[in-house]
Amino acid sequence: MPGMRIVFATYGSLGDLHPYIALARELVRRGHRPLIATFDIYREAVEAAGVEFAALRPSLAGRDPVAIIQRLMHPWRGPEFLVREMFMPHLRESYEDLARAAEGADLLVNHPLSFAGPLLAAKRRLPWASTVLSPLSLFSGLDPPLFPGASWLRQVRRLGVGPYRFVFRLARRIMRRWEAPLYALRAELGLPAPGPVAQMEGQYSPALNLALFSGALAAPQPDWPRQTVVCGFPRYDGPPPDAVTQAAVDAFLAEGEPPVVFALGSSAVMVADAFWRHAIETAERLGRRALLITGKAPEEHRSLPRSIRAFRYLPYSVVFPHAAAVVHPGGIGTLAQALAAGRPQLVVPLAFDQPDNARRAVALGLARSLPFRKARGSAMARELAALLRAPDYAARAAAVASTVRAENAAAVACDALVRCVS
Repeated sequence: MPGMRIVFATYGSLGDLHPYIALARELVRRGHRPLIATFDIYREAVEAAGVEFAALRPSLAGRDPVAIIQRLMHPWRGPEFLVREMFMPHLRESYEDLARAAEGADLLVNHPLSFAGPLLAAKRRLPWASTVLSPLSLFSGLDPPLFPGASWLRQVRRLGVGPYRFVFRLARRIMRRWEAPLYALRAELGLPAPGPVAQMEGQYSPALNLALFSGALAAPQPDWPRQTVVCGFPRYDGPPPDAVTQAAVDAFLAEGEPPVVFALGSSAVMVADAFWRHAIETAERLGRRALLITGKAPEEHRSLPRSIRAFRYLPYSVVFPHAAAVVHPGGIGTLAQALAAGRPQLVVPLAFDQPDNARRAVALGLARSLPFRKARGSAMARELAALLRAPDYAARAAAVASTVRAENAAAVACDALVRCVS
């Protein structure tokens, strides 16, 4: 008897794709038939993982990724650009694509940015589950997030949850204006008028909400959706390096002490600007070896000193465990790999959930944090020196890694998904 047809709808960076690949691979192992519907540029990545793929508009093929990321990374205007300019104008096309991809589906699993998902589930009366990838997406007033450009809000938390609830009410009013095309499509489909804002409470399925992050990062709160299941990080970071690259990595690691690894994920790496120059300066100030994962072709790094090596791309699980420390922006996918590696971290956040993720890593006692705009050679050297000098950071990182690695996240999530339709 064939297994269930489970369709995942997701958008975003690799950090928004890889967790669903991890879940889909577990479902394949169990005999089910998952499909991932996402941006067209990810076809090769999904199919290489042995998972069926369907493209969801808007298309990113032929668009300038650097220009897009530059706009997305603005702390305040970035989210508005994402919703109003990237997704809402293509909502009907996204709905049509997802409707085709979900033909014969037993269950739809939705990412917060797949605004068409809840519409399709309501129209077809299709069972669906929601997902959140980081604690910020749960908008808790009891464990309030740190929003980009509004760190002062954390200081007024001592006055109670009132200030955050006011901010959430204000955010709902703003977001409703962004979602006007969504409400128009709902009416066209003959669906009831919307209740909660789709970017906030409206994103959660009433049946099941999977929190795809570790319980070490955020404890469940009374104001989370009651149907939330904390699964842990479903970790996947692509195929292993080719033999030549792996040999080069192994040779560099064997040449001396563990390096500081600098990695900017799949989004911030596009707007790194002078970051790599500052990373090199940082390593030289510290007298440390360094490994850079830059997203650039190797010939662009021919002049590096022998103590520093750059690679265009490496799966983080290959190098993070061998690092003296990891420097990264705090995207949830990169953070998941860094936590599992058990190494101290310097987090240099830019936007979206990164500042809140950085705050939580610092609270775990395994990281220090420095805003990306301040990530210059002298400042990073100072923070890394403090990180590497105190053994408590490494000890705490190792302890948290044991917890993260013990969470069988893909199995927990897939168990919950199967129960949702059984």
